[in-house]
Amino acid sequence: MTGLTIVLLLVVLATAVATGARHWSLPAPSLLVIAGLAVGLLPWVPDIHVAPQVISVLVLPPLLYASAEEISGRELRAVWRPVTILVFGLVLASAVAVGMIASALTPLTTATAFVLGAVLASTDPVAVTALGRRLALPPRVQAMVQAESLFNDATSLVLFKVAVGTAVAAGAVSIPSAAGQFVLLGGGGALIGAGVAGVVMLIRRRTEDPVLETVIALVTPYASYVLAEDLHTSGVTAVVVAGVVLGSTGHRLSTAHIRLQVHAVYGTVVFLLESVVFAIIGLQLPTLVRQLATDERGWPLWVPAVAFTVLAIRLLWVFPLSALMQYRRGNNRISWRVPAVLSWAGTRGVMPLAAALSIPLTTHAGAPLPHRALILTLTTGTIALTLVVQGFTLTSVVRRSGIALEPQHTAREEAQARRHLASAALAELDRYEEADAASETVLKHVRRHLEARLHQADADSAPDTYDSTNRPADAYSEIRRALIAVETTELQHLYENNKISNTTRRHLQRTLDLEEAGLTG
Repeated sequence: MTGLTIVLLLVVLATAVATGARHWSLPAPSLLVIAGLAVGLLPWVPDIHVAPQVISVLVLPPLLYASAEEISGRELRAVWRPVTILVFGLVLASAVAVGMIASALTPLTTATAFVLGAVLASTDPVAVTALGRRLALPPRVQAMVQAESLFNDATSLVLFKVAVGTAVAAGAVSIPSAAGQFVLLGGGGALIGAGVAGVVMLIRRRTEDPVLETVIALVTPYASYVLAEDLHTSGVTAVVVAGVVLGSTGHRLSTAHIRLQVHAVYGTVVFLLESVVFAIIGLQLPTLVRQLATDERGWPLWVPAVAFTVLAIRLLWVFPLSALMQYRRGNNRISWRVPAVLSWAGTRGVMPLAAALSIPLTTHAGAPLPHRALILTLTTGTIALTLVVQGFTLTSVVRRSGIALEPQHTAREEAQARRHLASAALAELDRYEEADAASETVLKHVRRHLEARLHQADADSAPDTYDSTNRPADAYSEIRRALIAVETTELQHLYENNKISNTTRRHLQRTLDLEEAGLTG
């Protein structure tokens, strides 16, 4: 079986399982891991060896970029304090705790045990975003979970490089050197990501070619990552910053047609990459197990111990932090609901896998790095276990916590926003009528369309289905496009004034884009 055949079969398997997960309303990452593990255990399936560059360079950048685009600057500003504490304190605490447990239970030396701790220290934005799409979490909670997983890379990457350097060179850890590496990785990556985003914004403002815009959208995460890595900074941080900046401004940089096309193409790419990479996690575990030495056969007991440590240290960190923040806000009764969801949503995924695969094969002396296969096995096993256990139970935890937004809440918010948009468009239409900007027949058609939408918003019903046949197409389309521009501006004002969530803004913007694209064919 050739490598190309394996790749094609993997794509077919992953796509079929992910499609089934959507149909049955199951967490796709969890189901994909199980499917990959089941296939990997079949005797005729060849060993799967994944090169580090496949995950870190080919797969990771677009998935990170898509996750970062979903977070707005407004939501980040609202959660930056708790996220900062989690990004620094929790990552360090997790690395130390996992390193100590691994050193005590497994054959890993102290140095290699802390390599494992650094690999598993951070939550994964790809897994968190993929699981979070199924949940109606409050915007603040969703932003906190995603922002933590996106921005803890610099901290965990510094810890990883320090731990790997210690393991391969048997050197001592220098705190000033580690601090300097963090500034270089995190700060340098952020500057490069912002710079790439600025260049992309200048280019996108000067083009209306859908093909070129789509290519730019696909190339941006790779350009950010490769440029940052070549300059010895954090490629992941660069991709995240570029994604956040362009995600907050993208609706102002292109037309409706282009936004819809880019959304469709990028959605397809993300779906395929997510499906394949989570299936690879399950497929690779049997291959890694077969490479273990005799003294490493205790991995079935060590993986649950490491996974439990990761979750326990997160619970012990998040609950006191949440209680302290609630106390400072004057809450006399401390709630467990939000910290429970935050703790349980902290799964591991693609990021730890990419880090583990990049561990050197040998020490500086040329000898094989001891227990590298065991580190990979424990990492992959912990990722699979957290994705399966936490992935399948996260919905229940959210439901029991009672913090999930009910469908009625989302429908009311969207209906109110639709009412504001229709009212703004009607007010603009009044000015058109006063200026006799079009024929009475055209203005009448436009008014009927907007009033129908306003009535539907008042009734909190489905989107507009007004039949617009036999209307004067050119004049109607021109006026309607002008009014859609007014509605887009009003939509942005509602969002900036905290009247609607980012999810509602993105959904309504897509609705307006679809209508505008329909007007122009």
